[in-house]
Amino acid sequence: MMAPVASREVLRCDHCSLVQFSTASLLCRRCHKPLEIEEPEPIVPSPVEVMGTRASGNRCSKVAVRLRDLRQARHLSQRQLAARLDVPRTYISKIENGRAMPTLSSLQRLSTALEVPMCEMVLDARFEREKEIATLMEDPFLAEIGLWASGLDPLHRAMVLSHIREMANGGRRTA
Repeated sequence: MMAPVASREVLRCDHCSLVQFSTASLLCRRCHKPLEIEEPEPIVPSPVEVMGTRASGNRCSKVAVRLRDLRQARHLSQRQLAARLDVPRTYISKIENGRAMPTLSSLQRLSTALEVPMCEMVLDARFEREKEIATLMEDPFLAEIGLWASGLDPLHRAMVLSHIREMANGGRRTA
């Protein structure tokens, strides 16, 4: 009885053009760059799937959704982003489809490759607050008040804030 022959995929290295069988490490035998195994393009989830549960029952990670959004906003393909990181394209696909969770160092490399701050990759509360503040400071009047208020000591700043709250409430004092 003969042993079953494993199906081996033939690949061409995008870097040195060497045609070779897929390796266990997924690195080219000549140049040692990542070999990219073609997978079908991922199905982009509907907005309902992004916000909640995907059809498979797994939660769609915020990192996965954010990575896809940032990559597409910069008009990068998965292949182009993978080349910037020197990783296989399939790794980017797995992250975007929630089948892999990047490490902190990988998130840092992704944020550098996408030219965004790390906090934007994970959409943390600090980033959201900074974004809100930046939006408010686009108003010239609020920007002038912010600049003026930053020169006040904490006691005077609290007093001014109290008066502003009182004016906003139509003269009613707040506790």
